[in-house]
Amino acid sequence: MAPLRVLCIHGYRQNGNSFREKTGALRKLLKKQVELVYLSAPHSVPAARREEVPEKENGSGSGPGPGADEDPRGWWFSDVQARSFSAQQQCEESLGLDESVTAVREAVKVQGPFDGILGFSQGAAFVAMLCSLQEQKLEPEFSFRFAILVAGFRSACKEHQKFYNTPLRIPSLHVFGLEDRVIPDVMSRELLPSFQEPQVLTHPGGHFVPAASAHRQTYQDFLKRFP
Repeated sequence: MAPLRVLCIHGYRQNGNSFREKTGALRKLLKKQVELVYLSAPHSVPAARREEVPEKENGSGSGPGPGADEDPRGWWFSDVQARSFSAQQQCEESLGLDESVTAVREAVKVQGPFDGILGFSQGAAFVAMLCSLQEQKLEPEFSFRFAILVAGFRSACKEHQKFYNTPLRIPSLHVFGLEDRVIPDVMSRELLPSFQEPQVLTHPGGHFVPAASAHRQTYQDFLKRFP
């Protein structure tokens, strides 16, 4: 059987390459079932001030590898003036989301089709928006059959509330860490009502994509629904 093709959407201050490095364990865990294809966000993130760095979205429990995140990128900015992003920041409008949707549309055209989409942190919040656009039939190129959202959350930006009006029918697996300090698990739980029958996988760790053998069964059982 051909593996499922999954488009991978990285977290804030990451890029496609660094996210690929940080999800090596997941690729190994699921290599018979999925082919993961990585996309980089269109927006460069200005260099972090030192006090911002602890908030960096790691993506793995092992810290950044050599040369990882040398080209930090983001899918949108919650602070339009500073071109910065915080998941907790309330804002009226954001900057850059349309260009990011365009980047995904192009990736689907050129590298697709994809069976599913996986996002981490800001990327997972973005995946929820992409699923909403698909269900509203606003993006005819999109035909994702499932979504995996790791450390996802609802955007606190007013102009994004339209994405949460009706619960999404797309099958979804929501993965989050009970010790996550960047996106606390309560924020990930607030996203669950935006999906009709969300499946949940929690892990005892922090802000990363879990891929221990203990998680294999949950991932595999979810993916088996999409022959």
